Amino acid sequence: MTSNVILFSFLIYTLLIFSISRFTARKANNESYFLGNRNSPWYVVAYGMIGASLSGVTFMSVPGLVEAESFSYMVLVMGYLAGYFVIALVLLPMYYKMNLTSIYTYLEKRFGFSSYKTGAFYFIISRLIGTSFRMFLVVNVLQLFVFDHWGIPFGVTVGLFMVLILLYTFQGGIKTIVWTDTLQTTFMISAVIITIFIIANSLGMSLGDLWGEASSRGYTKMFITDHNHERFFLKQFFAGMFITIVMTGLDQDMMQKNLSCRNLRDAQKNIFTFGFILIPVNLMFLFLGAVLWIYAGQFDIMLPQTSDDLFPTLALQYLSVAAGLTFFFGLISAAYSSADGTLTALTTVFCIDFLGLKRRPDMTEQKIKRIRYAVHIAFSVIVLFIIVGYRAINDTALISKLFTIAGYTYGPLLGLYFFGLYTKMEVRDKWVPLLCIASPILSYLLSIHSQEWLWGYKFGFEILIVNGGITALGLWALARKKIST
Repeated sequence: MTSNVILFSFLIYTLLIFSISRFTARKANNESYFLGNRNSPWYVVAYGMIGASLSGVTFMSVPGLVEAESFSYMVLVMGYLAGYFVIALVLLPMYYKMNLTSIYTYLEKRFGFSSYKTGAFYFIISRLIGTSFRMFLVVNVLQLFVFDHWGIPFGVTVGLFMVLILLYTFQGGIKTIVWTDTLQTTFMISAVIITIFIIANSLGMSLGDLWGEASSRGYTKMFITDHNHERFFLKQFFAGMFITIVMTGLDQDMMQKNLSCRNLRDAQKNIFTFGFILIPVNLMFLFLGAVLWIYAGQFDIMLPQTSDDLFPTLALQYLSVAAGLTFFFGLISAAYSSADGTLTALTTVFCIDFLGLKRRPDMTEQKIKRIRYAVHIAFSVIVLFIIVGYRAINDTALISKLFTIAGYTYGPLLGLYFFGLYTKMEVRDKWVPLLCIASPILSYLLSIHSQEWLWGYKFGFEILIVNGGITALGLWALARKKIST
């Protein structure tokens, strides 16, 4: 593709995003920004959440994993579905009953001020790191394959995307994002489907033939039965379940979309629909990965240094212009979806949980809006600097990195909510922050020494469960008495 075609495609997509933003942000107020006036159609939220859940990590990393890990990722996805049942039947009823804007307000009501701030702080840290990783992956590819040819520095590329995301989320917030997510989901899924058919046509093979070839190469193997393996299927399943509980159910970004639904029943329908749809969607991404590896082997193509670069390398350098254009639209969608909802969620948590804007009687609608604008801009700048800094240390498949870090940053949240929901004990609230610092440290030490201490056992993503368990045990140790009923 020529640079002019790429630039024109980028402008067309951005124009679509801003058209949606202009339409949805009309007469938007602070309630529109935070919760979409609780008027979002559940089926629109469910469809849009697919793209928000996939983002650039699934779009780029999952296909590349197939050569090394086959389809073992699907067991993690099956665990996701179990996690969505927990969210729909346990967490959402509680959030709606308490009429929450920020889900971390629950921690204040259950434990106290220190626990509340600790939970909100861990979300901010988790989302800043996770969003920066996701956005880095897609923007770095655009930089290598597109913007480097124009002599544009990486920092300027990241800044451009952050400014554009900032502008279309600035006014409408969650009310806008619910609808822009649908566009991003459509382009990402379309990119995968079209690429599979283009490769099948170029190889002269049917989809059935491609599946058979993938199976003969061992790509379709899902279940690893060695219990010491990082991807042992039971570890994968339960890790997927708890990853979903924390990265969706205890995550303001994802829950804010659910809380914008009209009522609890609609929010539950959204979660169930979204959860079931993710299974075939992720299987499709893995099949794409198998197809890409088959294509690369068939034509003896020199492979990229990291598996994350497999899809862009083939799409932009070896396949047709149509494939390159399809990939580019999907990648742009992934870039936007990686950060738009997060900026809104981070702004919401900081404004509600740290600044307490909704509790202060001196806060008018206009004052809240001005502060919200400033916080939104500040988080955009922070994400920009993290992405630029991360470029120097990228060295492994990003999806593994993301889930590993999530195990340490979301673990304390898992322990806090589990203890709060399933016990009636009060805790010494002032000690909770220290506990939530100690828990990830102890989990990390256990992880790096596990083979020595636990007879060869090696932790994978299930370190999240261990981290949450340590936090829950620590809360039990800090318990004082039962809550009076």
